[in-house]
Amino acid sequence: MKTKKQKRQGDFQKIQLKVGKKKPKADNATNVNFRSKAIHLPEQLKHADSGPTTHRQLDIKDLLSKLHHINSNIKQGALVGLRELLSAQPTLIELHASAVLSEVAALFTDKDGSVRAAAVRLLRFIAQCISAERVAPFFPLLSAHLTCAMTHISEAIQEDALRVLDVLLEHYPGLLSQRHTVLLTNFLELISQKRKAGTGQDKSGKGGFALTISTNRSVTAQQWRLTVLLRLGSFLQAVVEERPLEEGVTSMIGLGMWAGEKGSVTSVDVSWEEHVFGKGRIQVFENSGAVPTPHSTYRLRPDSKAVAGMNKELCSAETVQGFAGTLVPLMLEIWVEAAGGDRVQTDSGHLLSAEAMALMFQILTILQLLRRLTPQRDQQDILDAWFRNSYLTDFKHHFMKNFPYGLLEVARHRKKADGKRIRQQQVATGTVAGGNVEPLALNVTLCQVMVTLSLRGQDHVEAEDADWLGTIRVFIRETLSNGGKLSSKHLAALLEVVWRMIVTQRSRVVTDDLLQAVYVQYQQRNLAVSVRTLLLHFFSQLYIQEHQNHPHIARSRILARWLASLPVQLVQLCSRNPQLSAQLLETIHPAAARGNKDLLQSLQKNACSIYDPQEGSVVVLPVESQKRLVQILHFLPTFPAELLACLSQVCNTGRVSASLATMLIRTIHLRSPLSGWSSSSQDVPVKDVDYLSFFFTTLTGFSSEMLQALQDTDEDGLMPSSTLSPLSVFTTTLEQFLHHWDVVEEVCHCLDTLGSRAQCFDVIQNAIIKNLCGLVVVPDCVCAAILRCVPRLLDVNFLPSDTLLHFLSDCCLSMLSLLLQLEQSARKRDAVWEACFAAMSTVPRLLRLVLQSLHVGDLCEEELPVLAQILSLLLQHTQLRNHMMANASLLQHIIQDLTHFYGGETREQWLTDLLYCYSVTLSGHRANMGMRDIY
Repeated sequence: MKTKKQKRQGDFQKIQLKVGKKKPKADNATNVNFRSKAIHLPEQLKHADSGPTTHRQLDIKDLLSKLHHINSNIKQGALVGLRELLSAQPTLIELHASAVLSEVAALFTDKDGSVRAAAVRLLRFIAQCISAERVAPFFPLLSAHLTCAMTHISEAIQEDALRVLDVLLEHYPGLLSQRHTVLLTNFLELISQKRKAGTGQDKSGKGGFALTISTNRSVTAQQWRLTVLLRLGSFLQAVVEERPLEEGVTSMIGLGMWAGEKGSVTSVDVSWEEHVFGKGRIQVFENSGAVPTPHSTYRLRPDSKAVAGMNKELCSAETVQGFAGTLVPLMLEIWVEAAGGDRVQTDSGHLLSAEAMALMFQILTILQLLRRLTPQRDQQDILDAWFRNSYLTDFKHHFMKNFPYGLLEVARHRKKADGKRIRQQQVATGTVAGGNVEPLALNVTLCQVMVTLSLRGQDHVEAEDADWLGTIRVFIRETLSNGGKLSSKHLAALLEVVWRMIVTQRSRVVTDDLLQAVYVQYQQRNLAVSVRTLLLHFFSQLYIQEHQNHPHIARSRILARWLASLPVQLVQLCSRNPQLSAQLLETIHPAAARGNKDLLQSLQKNACSIYDPQEGSVVVLPVESQKRLVQILHFLPTFPAELLACLSQVCNTGRVSASLATMLIRTIHLRSPLSGWSSSSQDVPVKDVDYLSFFFTTLTGFSSEMLQALQDTDEDGLMPSSTLSPLSVFTTTLEQFLHHWDVVEEVCHCLDTLGSRAQCFDVIQNAIIKNLCGLVVVPDCVCAAILRCVPRLLDVNFLPSDTLLHFLSDCCLSMLSLLLQLEQSARKRDAVWEACFAAMSTVPRLLRLVLQSLHVGDLCEEELPVLAQILSLLLQHTQLRNHMMANASLLQHIIQDLTHFYGGETREQWLTDLLYCYSVTLSGHRANMGMRDIY
């Protein structure tokens, strides 16, 4: 029997747990086991289509969201994925341009260099695919992030900011140039910092900025400064080039800097031939549609594209002076440091290392661009005077002291260098993009900068500038005269320096000295077309623009020699280069108009070669050049017989248009004393005999040699002679006939305006009798020309000779027979009929001779219908009816012979038509006679 203690202990009995034994379950343990079955819903498990994705199934939203991740590797992977996605789907760039550009721009200042590099690569890819107009709304954001990167405290971020700047300068220079107010200050802060106020250092003349040196960069201080100056030069170049054309006149490098100073003028083409006989007035407006040269500072409204904060425009001398006053002292300090390092290596100051040469070249390029920031000429003069007063002494001391410069060859030891580090330094300093600078390019650029500091006119002090200007002149003379071939870029810069020195110094000795060097370069053989064009343009613009304003240029012997050589060059060049020939004519024409004796003598000497009808410039060059050559004839001193023979063939060969041929004929006519031309010299331009010979040869269209050669020809276009065609007519082509017909009209018009018509007709009659009446084979255009000319020149009181009348009668019959037997064009047929009918109605006894030569008995059966058609045409013509009735007996005799020949029972249709026309004409004539008898 258990006691109470034992019972109490049994209620709270503790189970002893043993190692390795399973723990027994509690009495109140809950059974958690359950059973379930899977439910499949395929439609609900489908994901929505999110558009194109990368190979990791990431769409553009996922990639953009990863750009905010704290992990640099994830951000770099997102940038790579964006480039992959946008490459595969270019349409996404336009759709998500705002989001992509804003997210990429935010990474310009990322702390990780690999992320920034990936962002720059993605920006370059996007810039290649999207236009500036599409990026313009988002460009202020890009510019803001670029500014943050350029002014960042981290040197590595500053270096990557320049790579971003390269991308924007390459693809969006116009948009970037609008941010010049902020970016120019950023460039200064990359290589300098503001001086502390109150220290007095800013009063030393070195400006308010001081150069900075950082030891944390991957390149040296000089290399970093060169890198910044390279980008600054590219940016200033974009600012100058992207300025609207109407705001500037010196937007071109080289000759355009001086040749374009007078502003651009829009040419207006006016065809004066259309207004010669018109009664309407021609309105002429000022500037002919071009922008006026004086520039006004007034603007109707502010530029809508301007951004807030850009309240200063780089178009005034004061604004440029403010920026240059800070930048130029810094560049001089940079050069002093670089030149000091070079002097340690060598005692020769004129030999520079490649790095120092690139630095000086970039400094000089920036100085040039600073001058070109002011588009207006008066502002440029103000800026040049300011540079002269402020920095001429410094420039002479630092730049001109050892001029000209050469390249210092440094022997380098062969070491195994770190290739990756070398490539990083090249990219950072811009060596890969800019390349090595040639000594010639450096010296020429220095000349360009220094000659702008020599003031014009009375402000030019020859004694002060003689030392350094003389050095520049010697260098230019030796460079141009040493026989070496220059590139078009270097030559353009040299010619700009020559132009400036000629205009500013105003010395005949200096002018001939420099032009002689340029002429030596011009006379070299096998020059490139671009170089030849540049030299030709230089001489041409120098003569045309500065000839009247500068007497020392007008009296230059070298310029006169060059002008005299132009006609010879035109003959030699001819059609091998039409562009150069056209440029030659652009100079020859105004020089001839100004009466340059050297040019006119050379032009007179080579006129026969220039106007040769076979190979001359007048027939082988394009139409515009042909027109200039015809206009130059107006200024030619004399026209010898050989030249007039060439010009006559030029008019008739068809290798110039009919309008140019008529212009040429009109020019010869106006230069002749017979038309009222008055000449101050004793030698008349065109002698009367040569004048009439020229017009008769042009009237016939064929020379005497060509007409004699036609007498023995057996060509297919030759119609044999017969009773109805006394002459054997040579048929010309339609184009040749119409061209000659237009020429004949102008010849008749000119001869008709001469004073004595009787004397003129007598000369033409004798020429026809002597040269044409004995021919058997005559071209159809010659027959038409004679029939057209004789009635217009015939005087009422002058009776033509029988020989001429018989020849005209043969021409009429032959041409009428030709038109009826061969199919001709409507215009040619109308022209021939008009000429024949006008001759028969105007020339006395001509119609009677034509009717007398119609012998029916001598005709064959095939020619009778042709005769009937000729008579029908004569009877139907209104102007010939009275003349036909005056020869009624002859006409009646011919019709009786035709009726007698076909007197059978049947009558041909052509005979019926002829009898009908005869009866109608006869009845009308009798009615008119009856009415006259009544009254």
